Amino acid sequence: MQNKSSTLLTEGSIWKKIIAFAIPIFLGNLFQQLYNTADSLIVGNFIGSDALAAVSSSGNLIFLMVGFFSGIAMGAGVVIARYYGARRAEEVSAAVHTLVAFGLAAGVFLTVAGVMITPQILTWMGTPETVFPNSVLYFRIYFAGSLGFVMYNVFVGILQSVGDSRHPLIYLIISSVTNIVLDLLFIAVLDMGVGAAGAATIISQFFSAFLCLIRLTRTEEEYRVELRKIRFDGNMMRQIISNGLPAGVQNSIIALANVVVQSNINVFGMTAVAGCGAYSKIEGFGFLPITCFALSLTTFISQNLGAKEYERARKGARFGIFCSIITAELVGICIYIFIPTLIQAFDSNPAVVRFGTTQARTVTLFYFLLAFSHCLAGIFRGAGKSIVPMVVMLLCWCVIRITYITVAVKLVPVIRTVFWAYPLTWSLSSIIFLIYFLKADWIHGFERQEQANA
Repeated sequence: MQNKSSTLLTEGSIWKKIIAFAIPIFLGNLFQQLYNTADSLIVGNFIGSDALAAVSSSGNLIFLMVGFFSGIAMGAGVVIARYYGARRAEEVSAAVHTLVAFGLAAGVFLTVAGVMITPQILTWMGTPETVFPNSVLYFRIYFAGSLGFVMYNVFVGILQSVGDSRHPLIYLIISSVTNIVLDLLFIAVLDMGVGAAGAATIISQFFSAFLCLIRLTRTEEEYRVELRKIRFDGNMMRQIISNGLPAGVQNSIIALANVVVQSNINVFGMTAVAGCGAYSKIEGFGFLPITCFALSLTTFISQNLGAKEYERARKGARFGIFCSIITAELVGICIYIFIPTLIQAFDSNPAVVRFGTTQARTVTLFYFLLAFSHCLAGIFRGAGKSIVPMVVMLLCWCVIRITYITVAVKLVPVIRTVFWAYPLTWSLSSIIFLIYFLKADWIHGFERQEQANA
């Protein structure tokens, strides 16, 4: 059994703790991206470009639907990590069981809402008629399994908030292999079509959620899940909402902005949708070092501020930012160089390859900006200042991004104009975050907030 001292991030070497915590998150996200990509690879090679476009364009719509609840869960992770770092077992247990209750309610809601409104959202996005039926089928099957997706993220959030990133990795590897095997069976062998890709994904998600639940019900630590204790605790729910609502609103509105971006890509036809969709799967790998360090910093900062290790929190923040921007940029350079070959793995259609390559070679060299923004956002969330990243990202990644596209595409109606929306808004958010990081008293602001809550 993994002992408590090995998961606490408030003791020991800072860089070793952050790296040891981040690597399993990185590998877990890698396997998750692999099984998401497996859908597109298998569909593109065994069914065709229309089906690839239907599956590959799923990211923004899915994130639009689940981003709000994921943000709330992220806020819960901050609360759990804070109490865990402060060694307050009763509060840890109350936060854990409140989060599980919230996840169950959110999963049921998403199932109903996703199945019902998917066609309307796809219509608003201007989804090409040739891929519309397959898109509706894929999304409806995917959202039918929302409970598995939500509960998996809830359980992983609990484990990661207490510093355990190893067990989620193990479960995700098992789930990823299951997904790929089912994809090949359903599509390549049984020829069941696009819907089978969605079915394989939700079966795998329920499986990984079940494995996490077993772990959480068998641990002897204070974050143990006991079915009879699952209920909403009013005080904990208020703290979770306070920390998580800004992130949830931010996720949903940014996803809406990206849906606007996707709708502008859709105007250029099915091959553009397929090419950009294939790039989005590759881009997911580029974002791995970004997301793993951002998540690691949120937990690290939460635990150390809860334990009043303020200088340790500052040092960890600087180290995490440096590692993230360096690794993200190296990955971006690699994708820039090899992108035509990577796109061809999904679809060898020259037009599809051209669109995917154009998007990659517009944005990949700016990954360091995205890394910086996400890391600063993770630090501020860990410090209980989730309003800050919400405001900055809504302004830059939503309002300015949509305004830019609305104006610029009319002036220069080429698809590269759409792609430039990303590096331009990443640059703006990075500048604002840097100014706030250098000038704001985010450490002692957290201390004052804790005293107010006491």
